[in-house]
Amino acid sequence: MRSQQGPGLAATPRLLVIVCICAFHATTAIDIPLEVLGHVNIEQLPTITDQAPSSLIAFPFDESFPMTCEAKGNPEPEFQWKKNGEDFDPYLDPRLMKEENSGTFVIPNNGNLTEYQGTYRCYASNKLGTAISKEIEFIVPDVPKFPKEKLDPVEVEEGQPFILKCDPPTGIPPLQIYWMTINLQHIEQDERVSTGLNGDLYFSHAVEKDSRRDYCCYAAFQRIRTIVQKNAMSVNVKTTNAILERKPSLLTPPGDRSQKKLVKGEDLQLECIPEGIPTPKVEWMKIGDRLPVKAKLENHGKLLIVPRVEQEDSGRYMCRAKNPLGEAIHYFTVTVEEPPEWVSEPESQLSMIGSDVQIKCSARGVPEPTITWRVNGELLQASPAANRKTLGDTIMLHNAKASDSAVYQCEASNRHGSLLSNANIMIMNLQPMILTNNGEDYSAVEGKGAMMHCKVFSSPPSTITWSKDDSTESVEGPRFTLHDNGSLEIHRVEKGDVGQYTCLAKNTEGSSAIDAMLYIKDPTRIVVAPEDLQILKGTTAQLSCLAEYDKSFSDDFELLWEKDNTEIALNYTENSRYVVEDSTLHIINVSYGDQGVYRCVAKSPVDRDTASAFVMVLDVPDAPENLVLSEHKRKSVKLKWTPGDDHNSPPTEFIIEYEENKWEPGNWKELLRVPGNHNSAVLKLHGHVDYRFRAYAVSAVGAGPPSEPTERYKTPPAAPDKNPENIKIEGHLPHEMDVNWEPLSPIEHNGPGLEYKVSYRRQDVEEDWTEHTVKRHSFVVRNTPTFVPYEVKIQAKNNQGWGPEPKIVSGYSGEDSFFWTCPGEVTSVPSAAPDDVTVQVMNSSSVNVTWTRVHKDKLHGHLGGYRINWWRLRSLVDSKKSHGDKHSLTFPGDRTHASVPGLTPFSEYSLIVMTFNGRGNGPGSHPVNFKTPEGVPGKNPVFRVTDVKRNSVSLSWAPPLEPNGILTRYLLEYQFINDTEDVGPLQTVDISNPDTTKWILRDLEPLSKYKFYLRSCTAVGCGPVVSEESTTALETTSSLAPTVGIRKSLSTPSTPKSHVTKPTRSSIATALLNVSSAVNGSFVNISWTPGGQHTEFYVAYMNNREGHWKRSETLNTSMTFHIIEGLQPETEYTVRLVPNSWHDNSSLFEDVITTGSAGLASVHGGISTQGWFIGLMCAIALLTLMVLIACFVNRNKGGKYSVKEKEDLHPDVESQGMNDDTFCEYSDNDEKPLKGSQHSLSREIKAADSGDSLVDYGDEDAQFNEDGSFIGEYRSRKEKRASTEIKAPTQTPA
Repeated sequence: MRSQQGPGLAATPRLLVIVCICAFHATTAIDIPLEVLGHVNIEQLPTITDQAPSSLIAFPFDESFPMTCEAKGNPEPEFQWKKNGEDFDPYLDPRLMKEENSGTFVIPNNGNLTEYQGTYRCYASNKLGTAISKEIEFIVPDVPKFPKEKLDPVEVEEGQPFILKCDPPTGIPPLQIYWMTINLQHIEQDERVSTGLNGDLYFSHAVEKDSRRDYCCYAAFQRIRTIVQKNAMSVNVKTTNAILERKPSLLTPPGDRSQKKLVKGEDLQLECIPEGIPTPKVEWMKIGDRLPVKAKLENHGKLLIVPRVEQEDSGRYMCRAKNPLGEAIHYFTVTVEEPPEWVSEPESQLSMIGSDVQIKCSARGVPEPTITWRVNGELLQASPAANRKTLGDTIMLHNAKASDSAVYQCEASNRHGSLLSNANIMIMNLQPMILTNNGEDYSAVEGKGAMMHCKVFSSPPSTITWSKDDSTESVEGPRFTLHDNGSLEIHRVEKGDVGQYTCLAKNTEGSSAIDAMLYIKDPTRIVVAPEDLQILKGTTAQLSCLAEYDKSFSDDFELLWEKDNTEIALNYTENSRYVVEDSTLHIINVSYGDQGVYRCVAKSPVDRDTASAFVMVLDVPDAPENLVLSEHKRKSVKLKWTPGDDHNSPPTEFIIEYEENKWEPGNWKELLRVPGNHNSAVLKLHGHVDYRFRAYAVSAVGAGPPSEPTERYKTPPAAPDKNPENIKIEGHLPHEMDVNWEPLSPIEHNGPGLEYKVSYRRQDVEEDWTEHTVKRHSFVVRNTPTFVPYEVKIQAKNNQGWGPEPKIVSGYSGEDSFFWTCPGEVTSVPSAAPDDVTVQVMNSSSVNVTWTRVHKDKLHGHLGGYRINWWRLRSLVDSKKSHGDKHSLTFPGDRTHASVPGLTPFSEYSLIVMTFNGRGNGPGSHPVNFKTPEGVPGKNPVFRVTDVKRNSVSLSWAPPLEPNGILTRYLLEYQFINDTEDVGPLQTVDISNPDTTKWILRDLEPLSKYKFYLRSCTAVGCGPVVSEESTTALETTSSLAPTVGIRKSLSTPSTPKSHVTKPTRSSIATALLNVSSAVNGSFVNISWTPGGQHTEFYVAYMNNREGHWKRSETLNTSMTFHIIEGLQPETEYTVRLVPNSWHDNSSLFEDVITTGSAGLASVHGGISTQGWFIGLMCAIALLTLMVLIACFVNRNKGGKYSVKEKEDLHPDVESQGMNDDTFCEYSDNDEKPLKGSQHSLSREIKAADSGDSLVDYGDEDAQFNEDGSFIGEYRSRKEKRASTEIKAPTQTPA
């Protein structure tokens, strides 16, 4: 406390603007705070704090029954009990259990409890007064039992009504009645048979099946966990010949009107159970009003229930039972009564001596409650006082004295219950006592509100004022509010509100004051709010939330997450699905239950900020349900379904699948797709199929699971719905036409006995259709004119009839044969070459070729397209001619121009054009020579560092293999680098002499790492760059080993880890000089010059396509070379020399080499001396001789190969290649020799060395993609010949 003043002390001089009169009133009882009792011993009236419920039932399964009565006061109250209005002392009964300093006693369940049954009331007294509890009724229920009685059988005529009485025993409600058989089977109830509210079983009219001997009534008392059974009853229904109909009457309730009274809050239950034939229907209404909205019908319309009735539910209700013969009516008058309810409950009061005190008590209810006043537990009349008067519902105390302190009781009661209220009236004087601690610190956020407390206890009430910073004026203004409890509230806090505040409490007995400090803090604000999220089920969702707050709250700030207004518990266990990291909430393995509103709460001790986001969980739709087939027809059925849960991803479509059990049982196939907003579809079906169906939904997320399949539906047989498709008409041989088509699938047969009718006729001649019926899906028309158009149609048929009228397709018979190439064999390749071939150079690597198309009469079949063959004659840098590999491009269709890409710049080329058809290539055009202009050079194959010194580096290189023009200069660049990303400026050296292959760079920094770049240049420009790295030496060193290639590494010397002498990296580097590699076919030779130091090392090599290293045996410097054999041709390898003493990934020498192709020389030299090869060649020569003799004899006889023989030799003509190198074929060019007569191994090797013959370049296989587009191919002449030399002698005639 800051200060206190006595009653006579002068008033403070401050001007008080905000004033509060505070007496610390309580609403139910005067509670003297503990803070006050710590300073002043104030007597206190007794107050009941806990008591037993107004009704205490002694259930037999409970162990004991506490009669609770607890109270407080000063002095401590004493307790007394009354039972049924008479004094009752629990301490006189040793069976009762008592508690010290308490009015509670416990009745044990260990004997006869009926002697304790009655109404109890507890009295708590001290010298100031007496408080009393409500009346407590202790009920000991009897065990309900049906009386033992003999029940006579019920005899009833068929059609007459009857009632089976239950008459259940009384017991603790609620009561539930069941009618069952001896075997506990429920008696079936309906509009004719029903149970009434009284438990009786009513029959509107008897039928023969009602006869039975085991009708049992069971009464269930839930609260006492008891079910009792009445003796079984027997019913005998006498049958009659004629049952007369009759109008309704009511079995219950009796009469035409009745009264119903109930208490507010109870359920209104009205029942009308009629009898009559036919069974009547029951209707309900409320006279003059509608039935309550909450009303509901049960028991087949015979019971009207209005739950929790209010006063407005009172009124007249009517039930009407009707059948075709009449009706019966009953009226109910419903009255809703109410137990007592406080209108004005008496309040406890603390008043000063000499004041006038008013105690008011009023209640309402139906019927009107009776008010009874007591003081200290005695009726008011039995304890008179001169200064006390009763005026209506109010007691007046005039000029109250301290001795008038007492507990006044007001009790309001009617037949539905009672209310009791104790009001503690204390008359005393007390100077202000401020219960709030002095020197409290309060924090507030600018723009928000602040509340500072000043809790005062005094009598009479104190006047409370607040001031700031020892000011003589009180705080004032619209932003300041002084509450009745003494607290000061500041609205919309400003920076200037910071400071010290003083609360002063004053009454006639004295004054007291405390200080409080207010601090203004920065607001808490969410700067990165979580965003709405759509997330797939099973994945991880992330919600980010970033907040700013006052730095002084670093230890008290909290960032919390809530889902649907419930805080998320973060336990960080292994199975926890919620994890917060760096202000981000991770929801692991998202499930459907994770959908909802997530709120981020940033909270400091003085304020908080929130931000919300909605997380929507997406998943594929559930499987459709309730699939039903309807509208069954011969070839269609309607399928209906109920869509499953879409999981926030509405279906875009439904896919219906079918399965049949004959052709592919268990294999589900798609039948139909319908939009996602449909739930039915008509399915078109095939005949003679046993179907079942299922469906699944597809959404943006994906396809959901399929539904359960439907029952099977089998369609009857029917004629085919369609005819074959994809009809192909081909002429593989002259005088024949092959017709093929795609057969109908088994399910499309629509029934047994499927056949195809093939009809054909010439297109340009008027003639009738020729028809054939077949079961297969192909047909050969023989003896046709060559290459003439035909019309063909194919119609399906089964045992049920013909399919629809087929479409007509057109095609040609076999292509013509124009000149002989071998006795007895004919071909039909084009007989003319394109004319007027011209070449237009587009740039250094591509040209545009044009020609005049070949006349159709020279095509001898369908035009396949044009082929361009070209080969490089020489590089213009070197005047010596050396033919390069032949290349080819194929262009399908009829065209007169094409582009040829991929040419080598600064070269001379030769080019021919030819056409082809289905048989092969025609003759080539006259060669056209052309030259490509200069381009930029290729990459330098060698670029290496040959010497490193303190301030200089020596470089050497080799000219590019493809200069693509006349070299004019070299561009050498270098820059300082280190192990980080920092690099020095790029320095440039322009070497104008193209014959230069060495250069020394000077004025370099010692012990520095440099990177060098080299490019070769022509007049057109500079080519690609090659690079190398090296580190200058600390001192001048000897030359480094020259290396071949670009990829290499040489590490600086390392410090030995022990005193054992080992070769250093520098010594090893000088042990090998002039390291080089030479590639020849499938092996590579690594050679070197010993440098004097004896060193062991190994050679490692890797196929760059496979990525696996292999290593040699241990080598030494004295061996001078090592050969790696068995390499794959035309494959890139990486080769390294690695000392045995180095354990890192560095190497002495590294090179990337490419092996050569398997040419003729390697084939000849590798296998020509093998015995198996000599034997094979002899066999091939013998076979060739036999075929030549057969051709010669056949030509002399004038015979031809029969069509049958050709079919046997070539069952699939399309698979035959269009290679013009086929054995036994005459050339279309008279200058070409007969290849077949000259095939020998030595001749083939000779041809491989010749570059001028057009035999090698004039023709090529025509190749097409499936869509008819050309395949442009660059082929190696040597590679093709190597293959031809081995395979050509074994080829058979086409």
